[in-house]
Amino acid sequence: MPRVRALRRSAAIAAVALLAAVAAGCGAGAGTAPSQTELLVTQDFGAHGVAQDDQPKVGGSDTVMRLLQRNVPKVSTRYGGGFVQSIDGLSGGRKAGRPFDWFFYVNGVESSQGATSVKVHAGDNVWWDYHDWGVTDRVPAVVGSFPEPFLHGVDGRKLPTRVECYDPKSAACGSIVDKLTSLGLPAFKGGIGTSFVADTLRILVGPWVVLRGDSTAQLLEKGPAASGVFAKPAGNGKSITLLDGQGKPTRTLGAGTGLVAATTAQIASKNEDGKSSQDPMW
Repeated sequence: MPRVRALRRSAAIAAVALLAAVAAGCGAGAGTAPSQTELLVTQDFGAHGVAQDDQPKVGGSDTVMRLLQRNVPKVSTRYGGGFVQSIDGLSGGRKAGRPFDWFFYVNGVESSQGATSVKVHAGDNVWWDYHDWGVTDRVPAVVGSFPEPFLHGVDGRKLPTRVECYDPKSAACGSIVDKLTSLGLPAFKGGIGTSFVADTLRILVGPWVVLRGDSTAQLLEKGPAASGVFAKPAGNGKSITLLDGQGKPTRTLGAGTGLVAATTAQIASKNEDGKSSQDPMW
């Protein structure tokens, strides 16, 4: 039997969330570097656990869909088996007038393909979440899968990591690089906006009044429909407004707080297959 267990804690998967009370520009804290494929199933942006398996049964050519069906009971599909309709009784549709459905992330990055088309690679972190998508149907990247995607990359490709800092000599910038190095993840360090290489994982560190000059970071000010992040920093950097799953403000944090968030943006360059590259940013 697969070792699937109900979660007894609120997952720290801040897909849409924020880790407040973190000094601006500080790192994401301690992490682990798992070598096994992992499977996580949650509800409401990670607030409620459905199932977790740190060592799921994996076939040699499993897709994300097959991995789910192999390890979690009560999975139903639709559209010829290409999309998940329900898991453990949670079914896509409308609840109290709001649209709900299942979404999946591999190594913290939302896929542009269906679950039957995405292959599972060794060490991948696969996360399914059931949530309200009335505000946005795209949450392109999440922070809760750390140290992914830095460890195993995106679509089976390990990507270079660049830490871009307002002050590359600052303690905050150094702590980020040290954390990545301790996990065996070499990272380049430099100033903000000095990297224009496609398919690079970027970590931006600094005060918001500086970071907002970056076109990808600026998506956060436009709200979750643009960034997938359910928090909006003020342009002057003096506050961060936290939003609930329906995009409604819940509280505002003032000076001295910070935000750890993840998003991506399409950039103009093209891969060899003609597809637009993404610019993941943490």
